[in-house]
Amino acid sequence: MLFNMQHLAQIEQIASMPGFEDAGLETAQAVLEECARFNQDVVAPLNWESDKHPSHWKEGHVMTSPGFKQAYKQYAEGGWQGLQHPADFGGQGLPKTIGAACGEMLNAASLSFALCPLLTDGAIEALLTAGSDSLKATYLDKLVSGEWTGTMNLTEPHTYKVFGTKIYITYGEHDMADNIVHLVLARVTGAPEGIKGISLFVVPKFLVNTDGSLGARNDVHCVSIEHKLGIKASPTAVLQYGDHGGATGFLVGQENRGLEYMFIMMNAARYAVGVQGIAIADRAYQKAVQYARDRVQSRPVDGSVKAAAPIIHHPDVRRMLMTMRAYTEGCRAMASVAAAAYDAAHHHPDADARQQNLAVYEFLVPLVKGYSTEMSLEVTSLGVQVHGGMGFIEETGAAQYYRDAKILTIYEGTTAIQANDLVGRKTVRDGGQTPKALAAQMQSTQADLLKLGSADAQAIAHRLSAAREALLDVVNFMVDSASSNPNAAYAGSVPYLMLAGNVVSGWQLARSFLAAHQAMADGDTDTAFLQAKMVTARFYADHILSKAPAARDAIVQGAQSVTAMALDAF
Repeated sequence: MLFNMQHLAQIEQIASMPGFEDAGLETAQAVLEECARFNQDVVAPLNWESDKHPSHWKEGHVMTSPGFKQAYKQYAEGGWQGLQHPADFGGQGLPKTIGAACGEMLNAASLSFALCPLLTDGAIEALLTAGSDSLKATYLDKLVSGEWTGTMNLTEPHTYKVFGTKIYITYGEHDMADNIVHLVLARVTGAPEGIKGISLFVVPKFLVNTDGSLGARNDVHCVSIEHKLGIKASPTAVLQYGDHGGATGFLVGQENRGLEYMFIMMNAARYAVGVQGIAIADRAYQKAVQYARDRVQSRPVDGSVKAAAPIIHHPDVRRMLMTMRAYTEGCRAMASVAAAAYDAAHHHPDADARQQNLAVYEFLVPLVKGYSTEMSLEVTSLGVQVHGGMGFIEETGAAQYYRDAKILTIYEGTTAIQANDLVGRKTVRDGGQTPKALAAQMQSTQADLLKLGSADAQAIAHRLSAAREALLDVVNFMVDSASSNPNAAYAGSVPYLMLAGNVVSGWQLARSFLAAHQAMADGDTDTAFLQAKMVTARFYADHILSKAPAARDAIVQGAQSVTAMALDAF
């Protein structure tokens, strides 16, 4: 993580921006080391037990898994909820570049536990952007401190009565905080039809008195929680509003602009879910490596060991482990660079630089969300495969990661929703300017690799060149086809997202190769780490980035066969 921050995300440049003066590499290292200790010692031990003893509902109340309430108290007291939120509301105001790395650690420790702070982050972002001074004063300090938590139910001087049912509300009811602040989408009487008539409201579990103390219980109640494939410890609530006269809600911003405000929460959550994918993939990789070192079976095919040896000696096991490692490192690098773009978009002193970085960040969000989560399914599946039959047995723990990962491609917008956004808003709208600008930077990386002259550098440059050309071909195809033949464009939307995520991740690992090579030339003594970086970059280029031209062919030439089957023939 620190390598990515230093060499790819350029943390020292971020630290030169207004508001981030104390947030350089030294600060990042101190924060990450403390975060690692907390998650290793407090949160990670809860993951396996909480899957066996999930949250449960009884008479409207939800009791979280054993240990969650105590761990959350330590999380809040440690200031982790406010890490990247404004100091004006009690936060630490650190860059997203640092906060995202801490988020990955928390999610690797326990995906179910981490969902509560993730949703609170989204509620904070929405209130910061669209809330009145009164709403900010009432709720933000308590949310930023972690004393209260937030949900997404996808001077405002007056209140509203809210009625209806919301399903799939993560941490919609729990016992870890004194109050739960629901951000709820609802329609006021007489509002326009469709999405233009949706407003956003704050509906707290407990109403808040003028002195900040908790008042009466609001008319919102949890009537059940779902029984799920994975993330079982995270309570997914069905909330009923208004059974006893109407829940009191407070308008956020203006009436009928709720969908606009909701996307503030959604964009924060989508990036965070991508980080969840990276986190669960890394935990699955760590577990698979440990098992492969311990499990003894069969003699190596090269005769290097004369008796049965740990399976990490076998080429196919090493192929699986390298695939897991390369995918995870590539996506982590991409996410780190995206976070840096976000920080620059909000803090760079130059307006043009802010705008350019915002465009890059917005282009990368669907890649971080879509590619990283789809990647996590492959990696966690490989983790089960490395374990063999023991991976299919719940007691080893490998299956939990596979089950937990599946939701990541679904919530906060499925992969197809991310792909539609990538095609329509992020590519076609401006003629593909942002991906074309990124492709130009890839060409510069390619040139730097060729200057090195080594076989590894040449091979990575070759793969990057072919992948870059494939990406540009698909971008041009999308721009040309979206209006004239939308079925053809959108038939390839998810493959385009996967291609773009693959190429950007591979590009970042190519940059990692260059940085590691330079560090070794400069006398960095951590040669084992740097060599591993270079080997991983070469593997990614050979085995993952090499898929890009085939993906291009399927998108550009294969659109017709996607919709050729008659509907009644399915």
